[in-house]
Amino acid sequence: MLTPEIAIFGTEKQLFFRLLFQILLPLHHDNRLRAYWQHPCEHRYASIPVPLEAAGKIIRLKKGLYVLDPKVSHVALSTELIANQLYTPSYVSMQTALRYYGLIPEAVYTTQSMTLKHTRRFDTPVGRFEYQRVAREAFPIGITSINKQSYAFLMATPEKALCDLIAHSPKLYLRYLKDVETYLEDDLRMDIEDFLHMDASIFERYAQADGKKANSIETLIKYLKK
Repeated sequence: MLTPEIAIFGTEKQLFFRLLFQILLPLHHDNRLRAYWQHPCEHRYASIPVPLEAAGKIIRLKKGLYVLDPKVSHVALSTELIANQLYTPSYVSMQTALRYYGLIPEAVYTTQSMTLKHTRRFDTPVGRFEYQRVAREAFPIGITSINKQSYAFLMATPEKALCDLIAHSPKLYLRYLKDVETYLEDDLRMDIEDFLHMDASIFERYAQADGKKANSIETLIKYLKK
């Protein structure tokens, strides 16, 4: 079975480069590709993706980063896996993660992630990817690996996704318990019962690690423990 692995072209990423051709070669008997696979050091990395992209076999996400076109692989792309690789280190979070877990009803058309790098946005043929900067101390808190049959990606737990969303919503301030209820039920349309089953310790660790919106997170904790 073909997998939605990402192929990264570059001398430091030969393993991923070879992986793409392991997938392509059984499907397309192209002597130029086979020659490259057998003797990779004799060819220029930069010259190979051009004909593949022009032929519609791969999709360019950014310079040096490509994915196999689903029309070729017959396998749907994982936007979460792409998000992890497009800008590293990062993990999928905020509304994208909350929607993935089925905690909010609204569709999310931009894949949102957190990173240790500067805020960034990528508009690609497979969608828009946005990254918000998170404090280094808060980065590792509440991250989980979502394991699929043939690949895995990093995503925030529901608690961490909610913390990231609150921390990066400029006009949001949860001063009172009623503010929490209004935000969850009216703004996010989240079921309060789902929130009440969340792990308070993740909220507590986040509030201690990242001072940004710490007061709002603490109000959230009070509501959870009331």
